[in-house]
Amino acid sequence: MELFYASSGQIDRAAGRIRLDGDEFHHLSRVLRKKKSERIRVTDGCGLHLDVCITDVGKSALEGEITAMRQVPAPSSAVTVAISLLKAPQRFELFLEKATELGVSAVIPMITARTVAQPPGERIAKRLVRWRSIMLSAARQSGRYYLPVIGEPLAFRNAVALQGYDCRLIPYELSERSSGGVAVTGGKTLFLIGGEGGFTPEEVRLAREAGFTEISFGLSILRAETAGIFAVSLVRARLLEQDVGEWL
Repeated sequence: MELFYASSGQIDRAAGRIRLDGDEFHHLSRVLRKKKSERIRVTDGCGLHLDVCITDVGKSALEGEITAMRQVPAPSSAVTVAISLLKAPQRFELFLEKATELGVSAVIPMITARTVAQPPGERIAKRLVRWRSIMLSAARQSGRYYLPVIGEPLAFRNAVALQGYDCRLIPYELSERSSGGVAVTGGKTLFLIGGEGGFTPEEVRLAREAGFTEISFGLSILRAETAGIFAVSLVRARLLEQDVGEWL
């Protein structure tokens, strides 16, 4: 059964009621043609699982009765990818979609020395709306109870200074250290992914000095969006190898 998303303001726990409008309402009523008395699953994107029976489908909103409610435990593993903004917006959006499906916890758009695309603030605000919509759609498709987070772009120096991670990695094409020898399961992992042209030697040096581990994704040079997708896939594959009973 497909999963739908509601903000906390749309959920009345005390009354056992829910009201969906906007994009979720459009998808439910216009695309899936949901009717009164049908049942759907809803989450707030923070682990809440609701079983809902539709009681009314109006012109601009859908209302339902909450028949069951529980909290889904948060995954013990979390992957954050700080990735350079890319010249082609569709390539960055492809990364967001696939990384969300694979279980990324957070994405940090990054500006590096070789970042070509550096849109002004007002354009970033519009892109954030679109990026979050893409990630929401991918999360709905893959049935995620915890929505990934994406924030405003961060300068490379600020990304390197981020703390609170158990493992901090910088894939670099000139590295001789295979990713196969690095423990990237359990806890919180942060990857730094460069854009067109990769990282400069100075950026790699700064990352090393900040405590990042330099690794290689193999001999072939990957596009930035492919490297970002591979990073999330790497952690998920390790979890599957260990037969961990959860995904990211």
